[in-house]
Amino acid sequence: MTDVAFADADVSALLGANSAPTIDRAGQRKQLRKRLFLAFGALLLLGTAGAGAWWYEVAQRYVSTDDAYVDADSAEITPQVNGTIVSVPVTDTMHVKRGQVLVRLDPADTELALAQAEANYGEAVRHVRQYYSDAAEDEAQIAGRQSDVVNAKLQYDRRVALAKQNAISSEQLTTAQNALETAEAALLAAKQTLAAQQALIRGTDVDHNPEVLAAKAAVDTAKLNLSRTMIRAPFDGVVAEKTAETGQRVQVGQVLMSVVPVNRVYVDANFKEGQLTRVHSDQPVTLTSDLYGSHVVFHGRVAGLSGGTGAAFSVIPAQNATGNWIKVVQRLPVRVALDQHELAAHPLRVGLSMDATIDVAR
Repeated sequence: MTDVAFADADVSALLGANSAPTIDRAGQRKQLRKRLFLAFGALLLLGTAGAGAWWYEVAQRYVSTDDAYVDADSAEITPQVNGTIVSVPVTDTMHVKRGQVLVRLDPADTELALAQAEANYGEAVRHVRQYYSDAAEDEAQIAGRQSDVVNAKLQYDRRVALAKQNAISSEQLTTAQNALETAEAALLAAKQTLAAQQALIRGTDVDHNPEVLAAKAAVDTAKLNLSRTMIRAPFDGVVAEKTAETGQRVQVGQVLMSVVPVNRVYVDANFKEGQLTRVHSDQPVTLTSDLYGSHVVFHGRVAGLSGGTGAAFSVIPAQNATGNWIKVVQRLPVRVALDQHELAAHPLRVGLSMDATIDVAR
């Protein structure tokens, strides 16, 4: 019995010695889990607070898109007169100034047309001057016809008096009467001729006569066509898409090249319709381009919103009333005007992609 008691005491002592470390480790694990849960909760709370602050300061204040591209109001260079190209002093990618010659056409035909127009103008001036001379001559003719009428009237009156005295025959009286009527008819004809001649010159002088003005307009047109044989740049820019070649016969309206005003480019940023609730003109915009990277930031202003989405103005617009309708989020182009000084420091080209962010809180 004594041995058994001692054995039970040893087992109890051994179990007690082994259970104490086990209890300590379990408590440590509980404390560790508690600390981890507290840390996770703190991180979750901090993340929620950070997300809320970001939404309050950034998400609701700014709208962004990477669907933005550089564009410009380029000019298509076309001839205004038919002709043959004699020289093309520019090439693609070349910078040109306003008024610089881009294409020269053979001026021979237009020079001949100008010479013919000037000859017609001189002839018209001479004709109109002749009208004035003819009018003066017709006035003199009227004076002579009036004298003839007065003389014929005297002769007729004298013969009437003699006829009453039976001093002349009725034939002589009839002859005098016919002479008077002839003189009066001649006077009337001269007056009509003068009236017709005065109608050609009434209210004008030689320089402002319609015939002279028409001939002068023809001369001006010929001069204008001659000047158009020198095709010039409408503004400063870069030459692109040149197709003009020396010796080529060109027609009016044929596109020879384009001039892109790189100092006046703008950006069309295509925002989703849900982003445009608070977008309006004159809001500040920050932009970056893939060309220069994020370290070069462009600044601009919202110039305006397009009158329709890209789908509405496509060649074949969507027909949503067909029955097979799937809603697609639309994008609306927003025109952004860029700072000219920044463009001068970092030039852009048409078609380059941009990232645009609008501050809708302003």
